[in-house]
Amino acid sequence: MKKLMSFFIAIVAACLLLTLGVNRLEHAQGDANAKTLNLFNWGDYIDPALLTKFSKETGYKVNYETFDSNEAMLTKTQQGGTSYDLAVPSDYTIEKMKKEHLLLPLDRSKIKGMNNIGKDFLNKSFDPGNRYSIPYFWGTLGIIYNDRYVQADEMQHWSDLWNPKWRHSIMLVDSARDILGLALVKNGDSMNTKSVAQVTRAKDSLDDLAPNVKAIVADEIKMYMIQNEAPLAVTWSGEASEMLANNSHLHYVVPTEGSNLWFDNLVIPKTAKHFKAIYAFLNFMLEPKNAKQNAEYVGYATPNDKAKAMLPKAIRNDKQFYPEPKTIGKLQVYDDLGLKTVGMYNDLFLEFKMHRS
Repeated sequence: MKKLMSFFIAIVAACLLLTLGVNRLEHAQGDANAKTLNLFNWGDYIDPALLTKFSKETGYKVNYETFDSNEAMLTKTQQGGTSYDLAVPSDYTIEKMKKEHLLLPLDRSKIKGMNNIGKDFLNKSFDPGNRYSIPYFWGTLGIIYNDRYVQADEMQHWSDLWNPKWRHSIMLVDSARDILGLALVKNGDSMNTKSVAQVTRAKDSLDDLAPNVKAIVADEIKMYMIQNEAPLAVTWSGEASEMLANNSHLHYVVPTEGSNLWFDNLVIPKTAKHFKAIYAFLNFMLEPKNAKQNAEYVGYATPNDKAKAMLPKAIRNDKQFYPEPKTIGKLQVYDDLGLKTVGMYNDLFLEFKMHRS
């Protein structure tokens, strides 16, 4: 009886395993046709109402996962454990992903609305011809000052930060590339230099700036500046937009001698599966009314010229976030400098942080 019972249990178990295997196989085969879009994006970097609208219009459910740095996004994409359909990396990261064959080229025949993107934001060095990327948002690196403590004419150039008057007054974003970059521009050098001598000289300039630095932090800059706890900060335009919206005494300036011009872009990782959903979403986000809504929600500058024209005049004419062409002409897009040079930047920046502590 025990043998018969054991044989019966074994048969039942085998049937269950077979059924489970078939279900998994069917799921795997059907996944590419699922009404789903897996989107990998920065946190709070799209209007949730747009995701709802997209789902209602198309029937595609959006699975939204976030990352907090290009490096974290790159690592997870390299691991390949999750089949992301779209991701939103920054310029130099796209260059890395192309070199590592982590991206699929765009099928331009399926894209409607690329002509809405301004020519200034296409065909950049990190993706010539936009074979792999569609501009999503763009911005700059600049200086935020509080007019309770700083006059406008006192803060127009990177060199103004070195004035002894600002001792223990400046918040710096914790980013080796950006902070060494501003020192490079101050010294008349490229933000993409691989010269050990030039980057070392930039680090020496930062050592001279150290007495003026109040703290080197990340998101905490927002709190400090909004609450009037620091006169000055160096950060990105998108972060600045949020701060200015919460404190009328704050202003943002891009030094006319040059700075960083960055782009975040929609790309298709090689693990993508839901291609109908992908192109439906790309076309949806290229529509001017949707790009305009997204720009108003996020607060970053849109590369969609038709969407920009629909924005309130106070926004589209704000030179803090939509600089004049002569200023844009002096801005530099970051190149992928390679592991060795990036390591040098990181090491020297760490030395600077240790120097001021």
